[in-house]
Amino acid sequence: MKEQMKVVIFDMDGTLLDSKKDITISINYIRDLHYNLPPLTEEFVVEAINMEVRNLPKMFYGTELYHDKDRDVFEIHYALQCTQNPYLYDGVKETLEKLVASGVKVSVATNAPTPFASRMLKHLGVDEMFDLIIGADQVRVSKPDPQMLHEILNHYGFDRTKDEAWMVGDNSKDMLSAKNAGISSMFATWGFTPEAKHDIVVFEPKEILDIVL
Repeated sequence: MKEQMKVVIFDMDGTLLDSKKDITISINYIRDLHYNLPPLTEEFVVEAINMEVRNLPKMFYGTELYHDKDRDVFEIHYALQCTQNPYLYDGVKETLEKLVASGVKVSVATNAPTPFASRMLKHLGVDEMFDLIIGADQVRVSKPDPQMLHEILNHYGFDRTKDEAWMVGDNSKDMLSAKNAGISSMFATWGFTPEAKHDIVVFEPKEILDIVL
């Protein structure tokens, strides 16, 4: 009889690592270059990104839609910028190591583009711990749609009758994606969202071990 499998799917920005400085620098680069607008704060950028419903081009650049020139220059700029200042939150690497050593399957589901996610996680020395790193560019609809999570679970041959899975994230889109995929979830408060109302709230990464193991 096949052993029970355990899967933990992590959000990236604000859950595994802090990327707000570099995201903000690249957004402000576009604001200045194309629109002669003053810089936004890191706090504003993070709050905007984490909103369930928002118009990011309007909030960042004052446009109703993303213009190709903004998207193209951002991607070139952020490809170089994204590894300048990110850092793993305290306890993340040790938690990942213990999960992997215990036979838990770990993957990443992020609304960031996959190339940026892979580059950042490799820069921080943890990319090889993840079986899959899936970004918004690999699915038709990003979180809170469950498509990313379904792809990861299908990759593992997840059996809902006996296996267990959790989504760990720092915002409501992560929690909704888990609910829509029919799996459990943990709200991480050490990153971009320090307070949360959720069934399972974790205040430091090592608490994940108590729940999963």
